[in-house]
Amino acid sequence: MVLLAMVTGVLSGAAAWLLKWLVRHISLMVTADMRPDGLNWWFLLLPVVGILLTGMYQRYVIGHTIYYGTERLNREIAADRFRLPFWQVYAPVIASSVTLGFGGSAGGEGPIACTGAAIGSNIGKWLRLTHEQMGVIVAAGAAAGIAGIFKAPVGGALFAVEVLALPLTTVAVVMVFVASLTASLTAFALSGFTMDMAFHLHAAFDWSLWPWMLLLGAFCGVYSAYYSKIVTTVRRRYNAMTNPWVKNVVSGLTVGILVFIFPTLFGEGYNIMAKIINGADPRLLTAWSPWASDAGSATTVALIALGVIAVKALACVSTNSGGGVAGDFAPTLMAGCVAGFFFATGLNLLFSLHLPVVWFAFCGMAAVMAGVIGAPLMAIFITVEMTDAYALLLPVTLAASTSYLVATPLKR
Repeated sequence: MVLLAMVTGVLSGAAAWLLKWLVRHISLMVTADMRPDGLNWWFLLLPVVGILLTGMYQRYVIGHTIYYGTERLNREIAADRFRLPFWQVYAPVIASSVTLGFGGSAGGEGPIACTGAAIGSNIGKWLRLTHEQMGVIVAAGAAAGIAGIFKAPVGGALFAVEVLALPLTTVAVVMVFVASLTASLTAFALSGFTMDMAFHLHAAFDWSLWPWMLLLGAFCGVYSAYYSKIVTTVRRRYNAMTNPWVKNVVSGLTVGILVFIFPTLFGEGYNIMAKIINGADPRLLTAWSPWASDAGSATTVALIALGVIAVKALACVSTNSGGGVAGDFAPTLMAGCVAGFFFATGLNLLFSLHLPVVWFAFCGMAAVMAGVIGAPLMAIFITVEMTDAYALLLPVTLAASTSYLVATPLKR
């Protein structure tokens, strides 16, 4: 069983690397002629094209809907349905690469978790594992997919525990951790032994800032409740649409308009997050936007950041509920990064403080993920592992825990 977990981890890690590779190259191809200092009208149409292509692929090629990846996987596991069809091994990767490559404002973790689970399931079917063993290998595959896409082995394993509610038997825990570690190392090796979003620490954390970290957590908790409310309300509207073509076009246009106004919403947002947490010029939030030439002041940049976090939930749910195939985790990281940036920048402007914006942006990533997803341990470890910033584990924990405690009762 441990050997099977390793094989599942290798295959899931390779699939995670392939998905990221496809998304990156499709994005580069469709945005090759765009300019960072002008109006890019193609932003209005690219998400429409991506979601329409994804919708047609689901309806006419595989004949199945594959969005809401982690939620559907959770239902399958809760119902003890562990025999997943082979098309789930490859279809989520293809569909998600098109959705995200054309600018869908979401992440790749939902589809890759389904792919990892299907890899484990089909290995189990081939070897005729027992029903109980099938359940473990499916959960291990899903965890491996998350670990591979974020290069976060502990975060991937905690996904199986916190989100999939895997029973904590010794064999299950060992297999999940083995699969997650193997998948993370495989994706790490295939990507050239580089982190997707390394955080280059320039100084030790100043512990006099811990009260501000608690305030950041509270702010992110309130924002997480707002984010969740938007997702729930808008998803209900999309689910009420019966014509799939109308749903695809409405969702694509919604995402396209938001991306045109705030180009930082294009795709997964890893590049933007990496620049923010490493102290790049904050005007990067205005690049490619209609007002790029007018965003010279810190106040304007802060207002644009506020606009981004105000509409990020709408962009994400439109991508995921309108026929696109993507995930819900990476958008919360991006929203949290910009929320932390806005929180620290706003306080610095209003009260002439000197809060280090990069630390607040970094901790905000885990805080919003913990508040929205409701899995604080997973959020904490995914954030520090994917950025290789273990030195900030304690402030990240403070912010994420506070956000989770504030958001949980507000979301009821």
